[in-house]
Amino acid sequence: MVTTTDLATFAREVEYDALSEDAIEELKKRVLDSVGIAVGAMDAEPPERVRATVEELNADGPCRFWGSDRRGSPPDAAMLNTTLTRYLDFMDSFLAPGETPHPSDNIAGVVACGEARGASGRDLIEAIGVAYEVQGELAWNAPVRDRGWDHVTHTVISAACGAGAIADLDEEQVRNAVGIAGTAHNALRVTRTGGINEWKGVASANAARNAVYSVYLAKHGMEGPTDLFEGQKGWKQTVSGDFEVDLDPGCSRVFDTMTKRYVAETYAQSAVEGIIELAAGHDIDPGAVDSIHLDTFAGAKLIIGGGEGSRYEVETKAQADHSLPYMLAAALIDREMTNEAYEPERIRSDDVQTLLRTVEVEEDPELTERFENGEMPAVIDVELEDGTSYHVEKADFNGHPNNPMSWEQIEEKFEAMTRGRYDEDRRREIVDAVRSLEEYDVADLVALVD
Repeated sequence: MVTTTDLATFAREVEYDALSEDAIEELKKRVLDSVGIAVGAMDAEPPERVRATVEELNADGPCRFWGSDRRGSPPDAAMLNTTLTRYLDFMDSFLAPGETPHPSDNIAGVVACGEARGASGRDLIEAIGVAYEVQGELAWNAPVRDRGWDHVTHTVISAACGAGAIADLDEEQVRNAVGIAGTAHNALRVTRTGGINEWKGVASANAARNAVYSVYLAKHGMEGPTDLFEGQKGWKQTVSGDFEVDLDPGCSRVFDTMTKRYVAETYAQSAVEGIIELAAGHDIDPGAVDSIHLDTFAGAKLIIGGGEGSRYEVETKAQADHSLPYMLAAALIDREMTNEAYEPERIRSDDVQTLLRTVEVEEDPELTERFENGEMPAVIDVELEDGTSYHVEKADFNGHPNNPMSWEQIEEKFEAMTRGRYDEDRRREIVDAVRSLEEYDVADLVALVD
């Protein structure tokens, strides 16, 4: 039986010195990846709406709002800074058979609590490890998607564990924080069904904010429902069903987390990589394409292939980055998938709007079984009007846990996301600070993200 005591005990027992070098390295990669994505999102309109909101509500506070010299409370810093790390849909993902959350959604909230406390880089690594492990175990053992709940229902619990750890709450306080967070903040799946809107990219920030607020309530003595999971009409009865977790103090779930190579929804990564390889390798003329057929696994068909609403009516970024027809069409035409693919003019352009309607997405039960056994398969056939056809099969992509990105590749992604804002010296400062995070305080790192 899973209890809030189990999570609180775990949050307090993870120690930097007990983590493997590989786990520490992977956690640092997640920090650098998230900071780079956040910088890349700083001029996007929805994050700026969040910024306007938190700045209006805050005159001062201990935490920097990334991308400015303004400061505010830890919950509001968690709200804005998580929006920045999440909005572009370029963040990491945990690959479980029935759920695909984004563990990097925990990072900015943990950073805010660490900054407010004056925590060290070692503290930050420990706390992020806690959050990744809890998020991964909940996703693997207690998926909630098919029961109508959004995956950020997990995030509010994992973020409360990580934030509670770095805020140095005692075990009973962490229990109360998790009880408050998990009782009061369960999110509906409607966020990602039907006509998708901007809240899709901000929902996890709201979860992070609520987690941090729950931590501060518990810090000041607020009691929460510590029978959150097993209690009458509790989380197991109403949200998840029965489940168990096996939390590893070595925080090994970070190794099951993928890093995105393309600015695209998680389940699209292999398909996008495959169609770019076809288009570039055979110099395919988009105007000569008669049809594009993708065989994929159940989760991809459900979420971005039309199982939760049409994915052919694409007018906004939120709709485009959750539409396999759009992403495959744009990737074939442009032979890349970057932020530029989601500019309003690109989304509305005739070439991509015409081509996306030739895309057919079909679930293959064999590919679903392969996905559940640790791959991210995609089988693509492109047929031209003259009868010529091209075929590619992908088992995974560069960034998948079976084919993880190296430090050099993470740095390349970071540079691509930040070169428009920072000069080479500042980029090098941030990379060096993350790679040597043990030698810095959290505030030292945050001071570089202006």
